Amino acid sequence: MHLTQSTDLALRVLMLLAARNERRSAADLAERLQVAPQHMAKIVQRLRRDGFVATTRGRGGGVVIADGVTATPVGEIVRVLEGPGEAVECDDPPCPLRGGCRLRGALRAAQEAFLASLNQVRLGDLVTDPLEPVLLSLAPPAPAAASSAEEGL
Repeated sequence: MHLTQSTDLALRVLMLLAARNERRSAADLAERLQVAPQHMAKIVQRLRRDGFVATTRGRGGGVVIADGVTATPVGEIVRVLEGPGEAVECDDPPCPLRGGCRLRGALRAAQEAFLASLNQVRLGDLVTDPLEPVLLSLAPPAPAAASSAEEGL
């Protein structure tokens, strides 16, 4: 299954918000994820409408993850963001094989298996301890420290 770019970015926004559990502006989120501010505004608006984030306007305002969202299975979040669509569209235009085709059912089963697999992971599982800013730093990982055996050489 292929996730839309909007779903991908929405998941990344949720991860950023969950990692620090602090209020961020949409502009900050756009900058961190390297997307246009207008596009981020649409993503934040969608996340708010779906109940994944809360927003406040004005001084000290911004975006914060909604209560309980870190305990939500990722498959449920993806299901909400992607909507009820199927992996393939058989009706528009109408497929001539539609009457006896088994592909649609197989793809539907694969899509459900994909979402069931994602349901094994909760959003909070995707972020590290809030005191450990390694995940989501968006910087390359630091080189591993030399072992004590190497230091003695």
